[in-house]
Amino acid sequence: MTAAPAAGPGPQTLGAGPAVLLKRLDALLEGWGTDAGAAPMIMPPLIPVADLSRLDVYENFPHQALVVSTLDLAHHQSGSAHERFAPDDLEPALFGLPSAACFAVYLHHEGRALPDGTAVTVLGRCFRREEHYDGLRRLLGFHMREIVALGSYDFTQEHLRRFEERVIALTDALGLTVRKEAATDPFYDRGGQRALLQRLSPVKHEFIVDDLAIASLNVHRNFFGERCGITLESTGQPVHTSCAAFGLERWLSVLYTRYGSWEAATEAVEKAASALGGAPRTGGAER
Repeated sequence: MTAAPAAGPGPQTLGAGPAVLLKRLDALLEGWGTDAGAAPMIMPPLIPVADLSRLDVYENFPHQALVVSTLDLAHHQSGSAHERFAPDDLEPALFGLPSAACFAVYLHHEGRALPDGTAVTVLGRCFRREEHYDGLRRLLGFHMREIVALGSYDFTQEHLRRFEERVIALTDALGLTVRKEAATDPFYDRGGQRALLQRLSPVKHEFIVDDLAIASLNVHRNFFGERCGITLESTGQPVHTSCAAFGLERWLSVLYTRYGSWEAATEAVEKAASALGGAPRTGGAER
């Protein structure tokens, strides 16, 4: 039996057992998206800081932000061992590490007119600075599978209803006790009518297992449509967007706890997928 990854700060390596389980699970989730008409895409690992700033990422989530810089060669001391680089050693940071996989989807569609019912699914590497890290439950860098809807309000709401049913069916099949909770999220525009609307109608719901959010359903209304100039072909109005998001390492954590080994957890996912009519597709996580 392969042991669970040890608790430690931030980065984690997945051995053969958890790596196989992650790929099997992600293949199932990707299949949910493609079966619903979502186009699979691979997004860039880095996003310009200027683009993320236009989406209010650094206004709403400054505590999570991680940015990337290059060395300032004029100050670089070659031939020396380094444990860290001071700000004076670095060029200005022009790129950010995304904290959610869907940001790149909206930026990719910027300025486009889309047919109603457009959907995309991506597997992103996401990064969040946290106050503490906890094995696979809370990581500096992790995998996030998202299935994103872009279209009319009705389409984005139906998208969420469909995937809520799928999450409940999967957790039931896996024998996981799950509860759905409204979550507070500082997106989008803290003041005025949007803030009031969020209080009256939450924009995010999380699915909690063992006090850990393993999936979320997110309503963005027309925020990203407005910011990125994405419109509906039929009306010319900004699209509404919503997404279903799955933190894969968090699923691994709760499945390992539930089944006691990676092999048993992988077998359980395969049986659940077969029972739900969606057998995992080999290699889905590598697209």
